[in-house]
Amino acid sequence: MRTSTTGRIHSWDLSTGVDGPGTRFVLFVSGCPLRCLYCANPDTWHMRDGRETTVDEVMAEIEKYRAFLTTAGGGVTVTGGEPLLQPAFTGEILRRSKEAGLHTALDTSGFLGARASDELLAHTDLVLLDIKSFDVPAYRRLTGGELAPTLGFATRLDRLGVPMWIRYVLVPGWTDDPEAVAGLAAFVAGLGSVDRVDVLPFHKLGAAKYEALGIPFPLRDTPVPARESVERVRERFRERGLKAY
Repeated sequence: MRTSTTGRIHSWDLSTGVDGPGTRFVLFVSGCPLRCLYCANPDTWHMRDGRETTVDEVMAEIEKYRAFLTTAGGGVTVTGGEPLLQPAFTGEILRRSKEAGLHTALDTSGFLGARASDELLAHTDLVLLDIKSFDVPAYRRLTGGELAPTLGFATRLDRLGVPMWIRYVLVPGWTDDPEAVAGLAAFVAGLGSVDRVDVLPFHKLGAAKYEALGIPFPLRDTPVPARESVERVRERFRERGLKAY
């Protein structure tokens, strides 16, 4: 008998318009190698805190909504945490969702992009690539990781022709440096498979989770960006011929 791959998940949800096109079945896997200061889901950081499950169990849940997802022009998005921390589990969900006729999306920081096999990416219709910063020192301070793997992954996705939505969280004092934004816009404009750029305003909706976990929220005193600032950054991308929202 075939053995179903196991993984650890935090939860799943249904969403519309924010995790890929249409209505999505969004699977939150557990575990992340980064510690972004603005992270809204600190409860997904550790794999040990997730619930062990099998791909069969996940697909059975997805099947309940498959007809609706297809009719609504949606599909399945695997997010986290960081899905590429569990590449075999994530890859099988993407493959089986694709075989079921569903649009597939991978939401990732790209930091572990080297773990995504060409086969996994062949079953991925869209990558939601979160580029945290285009300034190397700022990226390191903001995430605890390095920028180069993400940029290398973006270049690889472009070479393979995998469609991308770039996500950029605008955090006052951290990711709003005009020079860094201009550099990122130039880099992204050079990637032919980028369909759009989402400039996402920093928010504090996850603050209660930090309190519940007994963890200080690092950006508690950081203000949310003004609407004008968000629009100004979006315009930098538009000036490069990109669709920015």
